[in-house]
Amino acid sequence: MIAWARYPYDSTVVLVTGAGSGIGRAIARAFLEQGAIVCITGRHEQPLRETAEGFPEERVLLRTTDVADRGEVEGLITAITDRFGRLDVVVNNAGVFEGGEIENYDDASWERMRAINLDAVLFVTRAAVPWLKRSRGNLVAISSVSGIRGDWAQSAYSATKGAVNAMMQSLALDLGRDGVRVNVIAPAFTATRLTQERLDDPAFAAALHDRVALGRAATPEDIARAVLFVAGPDASYITGAVIPVDGGTTASNGTPRPV
Repeated sequence: MIAWARYPYDSTVVLVTGAGSGIGRAIARAFLEQGAIVCITGRHEQPLRETAEGFPEERVLLRTTDVADRGEVEGLITAITDRFGRLDVVVNNAGVFEGGEIENYDDASWERMRAINLDAVLFVTRAAVPWLKRSRGNLVAISSVSGIRGDWAQSAYSATKGAVNAMMQSLALDLGRDGVRVNVIAPAFTATRLTQERLDDPAFAAALHDRVALGRAATPEDIARAVLFVAGPDASYITGAVIPVDGGTTASNGTPRPV
């Protein structure tokens, strides 16, 4: 089990984007372990099947979707609501990262990152909100601590994540009276298949661990546990929050650890 706690998600209908690997996979499996019905979506079918492995077919909807395509997103929400008749929790997790100095950053890289990190969040949210109003549900976005403060060679990426934070906080104001809670989980560096190469570099790993109060990178399961909590009834008075799940990264003013 990913979570220590037991949450009342039985028969709750949850959508997780970017659920084929990493943080998205952990979030989807965490909800499934808690009894939820989960729509697992991403670009490629086989990783989605791996995410769903071991769970009852009647509680899983696999749907390959390009969330940067508004037509595909609208079809995704229709498929969920046609099958289950409701939608209770939406987790906007899909994202990409491309770093680089601003003078070397090409238009194609910016368009690709903006489309997935920002446009897709708008498309999914816009299509899902009428259903979340009916269920008085929860909207969660996975952002980044790089959207709260600057980071090295990440100006474009930080811009997309900062925009997500502002979008979600504004939506929390707009949707609060409809009973819809809107929150952001902002991880720091997280160990996944895509980041393992950097963690395998001893110099980078040592510098990272020295920067983090808890002395380690996050795991996808760390992030999933925070999502389970913030979308659940124990967080019923939390909305409009950008919650760093970062091992203490943003607690520091950047001064090196004493030797």
